[in-house]
Amino acid sequence: MKWLDAVEAAVTVCDANGVITYLNARAARMFKEQGGVNLVGKSLFDCHGEDANVQIKKMLIDRAPNTYTIEKNGKKKVIHQAPWYDGGAYGGIVEFVMEIPFETPHFIRDDDPKP
Repeated sequence: MKWLDAVEAAVTVCDANGVITYLNARAARMFKEQGGVNLVGKSLFDCHGEDANVQIKKMLIDRAPNTYTIEKNGKKKVIHQAPWYDGGAYGGIVEFVMEIPFETPHFIRDDDPKP
């Protein structure tokens, strides 16, 4: 998965119990002040406040995605958290964090492609 270190997104993976199993290089830099790569093996529940922990628990139980945007330090980011599976077995949650322009175009694509 070395290619994930070259992606312009922070990628964090946790197992079905909320334990961090992987951070790509960008995620390690993003969470440097919280421990960076040393967060691998730590529980997401130890890294977040009460409100976030309620959402994490819900995602782990419901196995449903969660997507939102934030603004922090003058940058807008989209956060997408989704369940991941290994051979059909539930593995946990993967989170992608990507910077996006403040004015992001939105397109509606037709389901019926035209020739």
